[in-house]
Amino acid sequence: MAELTTLARPYANAAFDLAKAANRLDAWSGALRVLSEALANSEIQQYIKTPSISTPQKIHFLLELFGPRPSEEIRRFTHVVAENQRLELLPQIAELFEARCAAEQQILEVTVATAVELKAAQVKRFKQSMEKKFASQIELKTEVDPALIGGAFIRAGETVIDLSVRGKIEKLKEALQRA
Repeated sequence: MAELTTLARPYANAAFDLAKAANRLDAWSGALRVLSEALANSEIQQYIKTPSISTPQKIHFLLELFGPRPSEEIRRFTHVVAENQRLELLPQIAELFEARCAAEQQILEVTVATAVELKAAQVKRFKQSMEKKFASQIELKTEVDPALIGGAFIRAGETVIDLSVRGKIEKLKEALQRA
């Protein structure tokens, strides 16, 4: 998976740079989402992987997904990706593109796992607290993890904050063992 991400990164960065320069991040995001979702379909994957189908046929097929006519930039981008035999990277390209967009807009994805479902007021407080802590706009996702006894386990980008009861018990256990 890391290999695919490494291969996809230059394409995602190029797409982001083109989209930003043209002030068309939303249009590019939508186009990459269409291509990515298309490649999630096993029949389309098989079509793309078929060696007897020419690259121009594959490009034409993918561009038909956009209806009347995709923008010239999207057409050229799809051509470059296809001609370099990298169509299977489109889902990773789209994911990396979205990550760059989120970073540009200073939006941080935060996932909060709790033992029970949070009420709307609690979600709002969590979001406000995380926006203050990370000094950026937060996209908050909540999960229920029955393995947690209580408290919360928070993932914010690369940062992990363990406020769970289990985490606190583990820290206490470690402290007692050192004493």
